[in-house]
Amino acid sequence: MERRRKTQNCNSFSSSDPSTPTFGSAAASPSIASDANSGILNETVLVLVFRSINWDPHVICVAACVSRRLRAVASRVLFRELCISRAPRMVTALTAGGAAPGGRLGGGWHSLAKLLFFCCGFAAPTRFFALDRPTPGHFIAISRFSKTSGRSFLVRRCWGDLLFVSDPCEHPEVGGVGEDLLGAYRGVFRGFMKSKTRAWLIGKKQELESRVRCPYCGARVWSMMAAGLVPKTASRRLGSHEGRLDYFVCVNGHLHGFCWLAHLSTDEEGNNDEEGGGGGGGGGDDDEAVDRDEEFVEDDDYDGNVAL
Repeated sequence: MERRRKTQNCNSFSSSDPSTPTFGSAAASPSIASDANSGILNETVLVLVFRSINWDPHVICVAACVSRRLRAVASRVLFRELCISRAPRMVTALTAGGAAPGGRLGGGWHSLAKLLFFCCGFAAPTRFFALDRPTPGHFIAISRFSKTSGRSFLVRRCWGDLLFVSDPCEHPEVGGVGEDLLGAYRGVFRGFMKSKTRAWLIGKKQELESRVRCPYCGARVWSMMAAGLVPKTASRRLGSHEGRLDYFVCVNGHLHGFCWLAHLSTDEEGNNDEEGGGGGGGGGDDDEAVDRDEEFVEDDDYDGNVAL
């Protein structure tokens, strides 16, 4: 009798109340599914956590490597918030006028975040630019992107396009004393699918490069040198001799390139300081400076700082 009573009490937890989930039964599945999106995997929680550390791009990259689910959240939410936090005016310009339908950018937000904070270096020689040894990519402490610089990279027939281009990142390890330095730069188009640059490339049936890929999204690229779309103003803007540069644009609208930065004598450097800067930079009211460590700061000369 005693044993039968205990058995009935045990059975009552599994059968008397149909609303009570049983371990291992199908009724427990909704609870398990909801637990999968709770805690640290909850998007709201993740946004609060990363906002508290000022959207540190290094930490976001580490989090994206933990699991597929975190990588999906990072690609969809965290990298977008990072870009908006560090380069608000640039993001506003890139997404204005329906250029980013549904809040989606060509190549994804993670590609834009990488472009903001990472110099691709120089991986291998191209058809129009040779180097003895490769230069690895690296994070950049601070970057400035400018629409004025971008206009210098567009031929006259494409001036209607909006292109942000960074100042060239100098690589002093390449070249000796008194020699030209390697410069690497990057940029991004707004609404590249509807741009005049893309329309011209497609209309002329310009072939995509077979050996070069975009270092930011992995897509195939066009060589602007091969297409004849490199204006003389690009060299002057970079501070490079004419013809000593090369750059590419991928099908998602990301630009990356290289140049030899002309070595300035002491007298030339002094003159540039008095004039307020050389050809490679120059502040303007449309610049976006990306600072990787500090919060975004606005002033009258720059759109902001993007820092790690």
